[in-house]
Amino acid sequence: MGTITYLTDSPEAVVRRYADMVYKLAYARTGSRADADDVFQEVFLRYMEKAPSFSSEEHRKSWLIRVTVNCAKTLKASYWNRNTEGLSENIVFDSPEQYDLQRELMRLEPKYREVVHLFYYEDMSCEQIASVLGISGAAVRTRLSRARSALKKWMKEEDYA
Repeated sequence: MGTITYLTDSPEAVVRRYADMVYKLAYARTGSRADADDVFQEVFLRYMEKAPSFSSEEHRKSWLIRVTVNCAKTLKASYWNRNTEGLSENIVFDSPEQYDLQRELMRLEPKYREVVHLFYYEDMSCEQIASVLGISGAAVRTRLSRARSALKKWMKEEDYA
């Protein structure tokens, strides 16, 4: 039986390595920069408090994604979020095309935005996404297909060609 080597990176190194991924996934899930900030802080606070040990970098990444998704779900289900009106998001984009794509992505339901984000921005396979989100690979593929169809339809309606 082989031995397992556990990763022992400093919390600061882990935050630097995964900050972008956690924040973007939180934003994809919540649709709000303020909420994404809250989720980001909660994820890394939990990481530092629990100090979990991981057998691989993939294991750590999966843990961070799962905690991000769970924190975003909890935040969106909270009484406070159900009874407040969001502020407009003033995000600067490098090009009009990026702005248009982001606007259309934000029209998707969170469950579709998160699989699109993980698939296209985090380069995760459908099987990896399924494992992290606790759903079947077929559900991931269905969500991706529905998201693509909706985006295609909306972009045609807006005449983005």
